[in-house]
Amino acid sequence: MKNYKIILSAALFTLSACSVNHVKNTSTSSDSAKNQSLAVSPGLFAKMQIKPTIKAGEAVELKFTVYNDADTARQFCKWHTPFEPLMSKYLDVKDASGQEMLYKGAMAKRIMPPPASSYIKINPKDSLSVIVDLLKAYDISKPSKYTVIYVGQNMSGLTVRDSVEFVYGGK
Repeated sequence: MKNYKIILSAALFTLSACSVNHVKNTSTSSDSAKNQSLAVSPGLFAKMQIKPTIKAGEAVELKFTVYNDADTARQFCKWHTPFEPLMSKYLDVKDASGQEMLYKGAMAKRIMPPPASSYIKINPKDSLSVIVDLLKAYDISKPSKYTVIYVGQNMSGLTVRDSVEFVYGGK
């Protein structure tokens, strides 16, 4: 029972460590004011884009764009996003029958709380994009319609409201 409480406490701490309300400040006092002016996540959101039809053998490229609609710079934790690709399972990829595709990428062990280098700053009214090939991390091999859902929001602090779909296979 004692081990169960320790494991549960550690899991809760891990899930909340990169949330929107707190950032571990590891900066020196000289740049402390600058870092404290960077809010984490509020005002940030992300969108995913993918080609609607992808031929078998082609790369399944997902474009992930983070937008900052705020009037001040914002930052987010890059863990569990494509900005640190293939280090964790941050997407659910499901075929037309609802079966989840096997994640075959790396699963990084993390120190908590995330260090300052784990955050990416986005200037006001700006955006930042990255493209990741889903074939490198997910077992997408059979022809089907697939749905991609972002599930890394608890770690990154980013909100992605919509899923994306694509048809894979054929010639």
